[in-house]
Amino acid sequence: MPQRLAAFLAGITGASAIALGAFGAHSLKTLLFLHGAHDIWNKAVLYHLVHAVALLWIVRGSSVRVIPFFCWFLGILFFSGSLYMLAITGKSWWGPLTPIGGGLLIAGWLFVAVQKPQ
Repeated sequence: MPQRLAAFLAGITGASAIALGAFGAHSLKTLLFLHGAHDIWNKAVLYHLVHAVALLWIVRGSSVRVIPFFCWFLGILFFSGSLYMLAITGKSWWGPLTPIGGGLLIAGWLFVAVQKPQ
């Protein structure tokens, strides 16, 4: 994966985490409290933002660690994405996607742990 593309995706991921955090705190505040989903939204934002920073970390240097990058990127989509949708819609069928995303996030960290330093 080209480093510039990876950095772009990491930057967009970080920006979207900030935007969704603000959106939840302001525009969706009433809806989230109505669904009792404020904590769910905040958990999604936390993991989204932490792993956006991890994506930026993984693209530093001369080459991108592709496997952890994609694990984290897809993990954010599945984990945080399913929590965002659960919080907004209240539909529990989004729930099974969350552990898939969590597994991808964990896998990304494990790949970092076992890969040789670059």
